[in-house]
Amino acid sequence: MKQLSTYALAFVAMLLGSCASQQSLQEYYVDNSENPNFISVDIPASVLKLNDADLSEEQKAAVSSLKKFNVLAFRVQEDNVLEYKAEKTKVKEILKGDDFVELMKINSSYGKGVIKYLGEEDAIDEVIIYGDSKEKGFALIRVLGNDMNPAHIMQLMQAIQKSDFDGEGLGEIGEFLKG
Repeated sequence: MKQLSTYALAFVAMLLGSCASQQSLQEYYVDNSENPNFISVDIPASVLKLNDADLSEEQKAAVSSLKKFNVLAFRVQEDNVLEYKAEKTKVKEILKGDDFVELMKINSSYGKGVIKYLGEEDAIDEVIIYGDSKEKGFALIRVLGNDMNPAHIMQLMQAIQKSDFDGEGLGEIGEFLKG
């Protein structure tokens, strides 16, 4: 019996250890923020200049639920293609986690991507936008806010289109996202 409980304890320890080895999205951001292949920037929601735009009540609610954006982008170049592939695989593994709920897939001329969220459907705390392109690299954007909901994401996109936001204040990340 003692041997059985030792095996059970070892199994539980192994199970907990394997769960803990899965890197979180926050840890991934921190681990790569100093990596020269990455561009990392925190952007306050105010940089989007949405307060000056002519917004509907729904769009105003969406904007007021925003706090900031954490952006991490990997710029692919001839000398880092293998690292790009490895990092892209890591991010996709993290985003496969059970905590992430898929909102929509993106397939555009720029590349492929996905929008996911963390939290409850009516009280989203974080939206994750991921997109990659063989030519440019990938971008991982965490939209942080309070009690956002899926409708807010669509309203936010419409609000950004109505604003006079031209990428000013984004610096190097703006250049990366433009082309």
